[in-house]
This record gives sequence, structure tokens and C-alpha cells, in this order.
Amino acid sequence: MTILEQTVAAIRPADPAALAAARAHQDSLTKPRGALGVLEEVAVRLAGAAAVSPPPLPTPAALAIFAADHGVHARGVTPWPQEVTVQMVGNFLAGGAVANAFAAQVGASVTVVDVGVAADLPPAPGLTVSKVAYGTADLSVGPAMTAEQVVAALEAGIAVARELVDQGARCLVTGDMGIANTTASAALICAFTGKDAAAVTGRGTGVDDETLARKIEVVRQALRVNGLAGRREGLPATGPANGREGADGQPVSAGDLSGGLPVGMGDLSGGLPERVEGTPEDGRAVPPLEVLAAVGGLEHAAIAGFVLGGAALGVPVILDGVIAGAAALAAAALAPAVVDHCVAGHRSAEPGHAAALDHLGLRPLVELELRLGEGTGGLLAHPLVCAAVRVMHEVATFDSAGVTDKEA
Repeated sequence: MTILEQTVAAIRPADPAALAAARAHQDSLTKPRGALGVLEEVAVRLAGAAAVSPPPLPTPAALAIFAADHGVHARGVTPWPQEVTVQMVGNFLAGGAVANAFAAQVGASVTVVDVGVAADLPPAPGLTVSKVAYGTADLSVGPAMTAEQVVAALEAGIAVARELVDQGARCLVTGDMGIANTTASAALICAFTGKDAAAVTGRGTGVDDETLARKIEVVRQALRVNGLAGRREGLPATGPANGREGADGQPVSAGDLSGGLPVGMGDLSGGLPERVEGTPEDGRAVPPLEVLAAVGGLEHAAIAGFVLGGAALGVPVILDGVIAGAAALAAAALAPAVVDHCVAGHRSAEPGHAAALDHLGLRPLVELELRLGEGTGGLLAHPLVCAAVRVMHEVATFDSAGVTDKEA
């Protein structure tokens, strides 16, 4: 089995017994039932993911910022020059970005991963070089990545998750950096949810109306040329511990990974395979790896692998913004149970993020109109996740505190 296959096979859905025990424990604590709102559900979900109640404290946290460039930048979808990607990598490594400030505030480590920056980076503390390519091809004229590249990027993300957990991380936070990556995100979200490009394509770094219109058309063109247009139903929705099935009655996944890579992606020797499970026109699903290769970015694939890697190790993953949301759609299409191990840190101002979270069945913890990326929203949510779990460990029960429960 490949690293990707091993990782997907290791992911388990939420444990029903742990979920039930966590809910019962929440109800026994010295507070009105449900008084902590969403935080109670977060703690219960983490218990299910860890298969133990109370769940382990999700600390320390580790942020991984995956950086890559995009060929679609040449289409004028953003006013920011492409060299900003490599410049911001330097800023992260120097500790000068917003993500660094937020990470310091919550005590998270920061690792920057070059998975596809269009420049060579010198060695530096905190930098992991896992370069698959010097950016993607232009997704508006054909596939952004080859089959080999998408698998390599996925496995690079898995490797980072494993390394951070080996170093002691007990919570992973997704981060990203890549000029024009919101364009690829919009295309992925369209492909996986069936939404129209106009509904999920946002202003990214703050583009004007003319650039936004061009960006929407580029997304539509990318879907057309890659055979993904016209899919208004998208892939079947995923969600925590739901075991959704596809139109053929089989689990919504990459395929039977025990026998190799998903149908349509098994032969990696000649780029994208000719054989697929179906096309939008005949109403059947395109394999998730092919969707990711067609319109994704190298950082999307790496983040998807990072999420899969964390889930396989039983470590919760806090998702950041729209780039993470798009990547999580790919991860969930490969392994639906991965959603049980994810927490939506926030909902960004990018319209596609809400569509992605709705499809995943995840409720964001905060909504602050953030649209920066880098992992900033995920970092801000980490203290809330920790607080939710700490309640399970430290708050007394009605019985232990000698407090009368009105439900008794």
C-alpha cells in the first residue's frame, strides 16, 4: 500500500460509545444542560474522534503553512504579483506575519512547507522543503497538476502531519500561502458542491469589480475545460459520522483503497488517466483525485493530506479559511470519516467557505469577517477548542460537588 492508501485506511469514524459517554458526562456537569452551546458539541465530537471520553487536551498546537504558486495567476485574477508568495514565506520564517503573532498568542509552533513555490528557497529554521513543482499549470486551459504531482503533494502533507505529531503536537492547524489560491479554491468548491462559480468566488485579497468578474469567468472556464462544468448536484454531502453513500450506493470515497488507488487514478505512469468513474454529463462522479489534480493547487493537495494525516493519527485538525475548506472537501471525498476529526475554526468572508462548510456539515466556531488565510482563523479558534475540552476534565459533576440537579 502507498502512504496515501495506508493513511486513508487508518481513519476511523467517530466512536459511538465515546460519543454517548461524552454527552452523558456533559449532562452531569454542574451547569444547565446545553448551557455551553456549541462548545459542548465540540468536546463531544473530539471525544468521538479520539474514541475516549473525556478526549485528550488538544495542546500543544502546531500550525503548518503550506505555500505554493498557481499558473492561473497569469489570467489576471489578482492584482498581487506572484513573487509575494515567496516574499511572504520569508516573512513567516522571520516571524513577521499575522499568523506568527497569533501563533505566539496561543503558544502554537509554526512550520512553513514549500510544496510548490515558484522559486528556490534557502534552508531556514522552521522551513520544510517538499517541493513537488514550481507552481501549478494554468487550470483554465487544462489540468493544474498531473496525477503524480497530486499524490506527491497529498503525501507531503501526510508526512508533515506525522512529523508534527511525532514532535508532540496534539492539535494541528491548517495554514496556507499562495497568490491566486482563492481562484483554485472556488473551482474546487464548485466541483465538489455543484455550486455556480458566481456564488462561491470572492474578492480574495480585495479585487475590484472588473477583476472579480474576470475571476468568475476563469473559474467557469476551468470547470469547462476540465470536464467539471454542469455539475449542479456536486458530490454527495459529507458530515460527521454519517457514512453517506453515493449515487451507486457505495461510500463517497476515492474507491477501494485496499486494492490500489481510486478508479481512474490507479495508473500514475502517464499523467491523468483516461478512465474515470463518470463525467458530469452522465451524472456520475469524477474521482476525487482527478478533481483535485484538475483544478486544485499544490497547497490544496498538501493540506488535504495534512488533514488526512492528522485524522489517521487521531489528532484533531482545526481548519482555517476557504483554502482549507476546499482542501477538506477533497479530503472528505477520499475518506468521509475525516470530517469527524475536523473543527471549523471560523467562517471567512469568502463566499465559497460557507458553501464548503455546509457541504462538510461543519459549524464554524467564530465569524470575524477574516479573509487573510495563513491559519489565522484556526489559531484564534484553538483556545475555544481547548476550553471546551478542559471543561470535560475539570468541571465537577452534580454528584461530586454535592449540587442538586434539577433533572434528577
